[in-house]
Amino acid sequence: MNLESRLQLVQEVGEEIITPEELRTLMETKQKLVAYDGFEPSGNIHIAQGLLRAINVNKITAAGIKFKFLIADWHAAANLKFEGNLETIHKVGEFFIEVWKACEMDFANIEFIWASDIAKDPDYWKLVLQIASNSTLDRVKRCTQIMGRKESDTLRASQILYPCMQAADIFHLKVNICQLGMDQRKVNMLAREVAPKLGFTAPVAIHHHMLMGLLQPSATDLSGIERIIDMKMSKSNPASAVFMLDSPEEVTSKIVKKAWCPAKQATDNPILEYAKYIIFGKNKELTFERPAKFGGPLTFKSYPELEAAFVGGQLHPLDLKKGVAVEINRLLEPIRKYFAENEHAKELLAFVRTQMVTK
Repeated sequence: MNLESRLQLVQEVGEEIITPEELRTLMETKQKLVAYDGFEPSGNIHIAQGLLRAINVNKITAAGIKFKFLIADWHAAANLKFEGNLETIHKVGEFFIEVWKACEMDFANIEFIWASDIAKDPDYWKLVLQIASNSTLDRVKRCTQIMGRKESDTLRASQILYPCMQAADIFHLKVNICQLGMDQRKVNMLAREVAPKLGFTAPVAIHHHMLMGLLQPSATDLSGIERIIDMKMSKSNPASAVFMLDSPEEVTSKIVKKAWCPAKQATDNPILEYAKYIIFGKNKELTFERPAKFGGPLTFKSYPELEAAFVGGQLHPLDLKKGVAVEINRLLEPIRKYFAENEHAKELLAFVRTQMVTK
């Protein structure tokens, strides 16, 4: 694959790239590039973390870039997930890995690394201390949105440590690229700021799109990253998210009966987002089955074609929702089958569901 084709794949993932010039230089000059992402094992896993993450990772690896996935168990403990119980957090992390395996994520080009393993290295904590020493408290507090917190929240000392740990991960893992969601932007900028002070090359940051929640966005005066975070799919409100092991009936109910999908509106429309980032991320076309009296089946071979038809009124919101629900269910069926047939995966799912009830 030539350079331009590789860049095109990466650009399909990056809603924001800091900086495009640095990325091009890296891909022109480096033989072995490594990207990184980290996940807190924090409970159930929705389609933004499952399907969409697999799509994005596979595009990055197809561009010739290896991936290091940090399972951030210590970070989850620092963020008080499952009351800091590392044994529980570790099992939830194993569940995440099984979901990605079922999604056909490119495991041949991915290395999974546990934060609890790198935390055994004294040099890692030296990095954490150096980053903390080169960052003001206010600067670190501005990063707390990376763990779903606000600057105004009452924070534990462990949560103040969290951004310094995440920045240290980048340097300790020796990666060239940070490939995380837009909600992680502030800590990537922190890492880029402190890199020259610590003798490191600043990593390129490739931030992917944050998938919207299903429900109508709240009226708010937020803008920029804060608004993106406010609107994103959230585990804390199960009605706003499609989870990877939701039943076909649950998926259909959430999308067809409850989802926000204003007619002829492309912006802030979660159903169009799922079509754009997930369905067309996997497939080359999307067909909507309709009775002949309503115009018969409609097939679209690209997302722009679909959006134009919806905005122009040729596709009704209910038809859009029904078609997207059918396709999301089709994409989730292999994951359901994997967890029904694989005993280890089945046990992990049962454990996670128990934790969701008791937490």
